[in-house]
This record gives sequence, C-alpha cells and structure tokens, in this order.
Amino acid sequence: QVQLVESGGGLVEVGDSLKLSCIASGRTFRSYSMGWFRQTPGKERELVAVISGSGSMTRYGDSVKGRFTISRDNAKNTVTLQMNSLKPEDTAVYYCAANHFFTTLPENAYWGQGTQVTVSS
Repeated sequence: QVQLVESGGGLVEVGDSLKLSCIASGRTFRSYSMGWFRQTPGKERELVAVISGSGSMTRYGDSVKGRFTISRDNAKNTVTLQMNSLKPEDTAVYYCAANHFFTTLPENAYWGQGTQVTVSS
C-alpha cells in the first residue's frame, strides 16, 4: 500500500551536513508514523528518529540527539532528516520507515530501499 523512495545520501567529511528525503505513495500518509533507521554491517538496524502521523511527537536515538532533526510535510507525503555535525560513526545505510504505530522499534515497518551515507575522517 505504501512505497517509500529515499534520496540525499552521499559522501561527506566530518562536520558536514546532509539532508535525506523520503517520499511516500498513497492517500493515507498522515496515518503512518514515519522514521529513519540506520544499519551497518554486523549491527542491528537502529533508531535514528521517528515522528508521529501528525508530526506532534518525535523521538531520537541517543547517538544523534541534538544533531539530527526529523520533520514531515503531510501535504507533500514527504519525510526529511536533517543531519548536522556528521561523524564517522554516522556512516551507515539509512532507511526510511513507515509504521502503523508510533514506535522506536524497527519491527513491523515498511521500508524504503536505503541510501548510503559515508562520513570520511
């Protein structure tokens, strides 16, 4: 029912900024909690940020709190992740996620294809 397409990944240097975008199909976008999760080889997919359907509630992973900001535009069916002060440990594949519930867990989500973010040191 929902398809997610991500863009904005790339290769940056320590301290740089990136903005990731995700556009979702469907007429019921506002009913989904949206989020960004990331994964590196050998690690579980971990929370970056989630946002409720209305945008009124957000949660961030401890490692990105204060540096990343999630937002959504329900009129445009888009979710954005503004990433500032990037560190090498932010290097990962970043996945856009949609969930029927507001949750910080990756289980039961619909996923985008992922976009690679590489922060060089």
